[in-house]
Amino acid sequence: MGIYRNGSLYQIDREFYQQVAEGLVDGHSLVHKFGAGTLTTSLAPICLGGVYRTPTAAAALEFVSSSADDTAAGTGAREVTVIGLDLSWNEVTQTVTTNGTTAVALGTNLIRLYRWYVSSSGTYATYTAGSHAGTLTVRAAGAGDTWSIIPITPFPVSQSQIGAYTIQAGKTAYLLGKHIYTDSSKATDIYMFQRCNADDVTAPYGGAMRIFEREVGVTGQVEVATKSPRGTFVGPCDVGFMGKVESSTADVSVEFELIVVDD
Repeated sequence: MGIYRNGSLYQIDREFYQQVAEGLVDGHSLVHKFGAGTLTTSLAPICLGGVYRTPTAAAALEFVSSSADDTAAGTGAREVTVIGLDLSWNEVTQTVTTNGTTAVALGTNLIRLYRWYVSSSGTYATYTAGSHAGTLTVRAAGAGDTWSIIPITPFPVSQSQIGAYTIQAGKTAYLLGKHIYTDSSKATDIYMFQRCNADDVTAPYGGAMRIFEREVGVTGQVEVATKSPRGTFVGPCDVGFMGKVESSTADVSVEFELIVVDD
């Protein structure tokens, strides 16, 4: 079994996905996302800080650290790279030079932010010293609402952990697999949501947010590897995970992989 694209035959198997990962299949790409956070008895996105912003208009954002050492000549983070979608629902990557506890504006307004990381550091990191010195935050301009954080505890991991993604305009994605882990002593409900037509931002909204898959009473881990790509997520389309625990709190992580095809 295979598919033809631009006169070439590609087999739908492990080799095919390897070719996609290496950029050898025109119009195809793979997206691997992971997220983690502490859940309570109230439903919340699975990400650090429990917040994932989905505004209806692109917002001006800024980056700031809690430490003066995260600066252009400091021992901590010297640059961060931010990836999301602009007002036209197209992916944009921005790299900004840090300035410690003084906020630095992102040059392009974003309507979604789904990945960011430390891309330059003043420290050659080890298991005892990370690549950033303080808690890193992307927030609305003017010290506004927090969009995402990268903390320093239990270790400065230098990478956001956002269990959500938005397929950009002009592309369609399919789910290849997912993995969920939660505290084995806490039953957790996990919801995977989708919102296609995410760019329909006036009522009545054609982009209804609806459940795609749900796991109830998860303890330990659940892994799903599909026999064939699952779902049809036509961009712009939000996909992501939320969850809640039966009592108290629980640390939860999710991983998922998408194959993305140009329309």
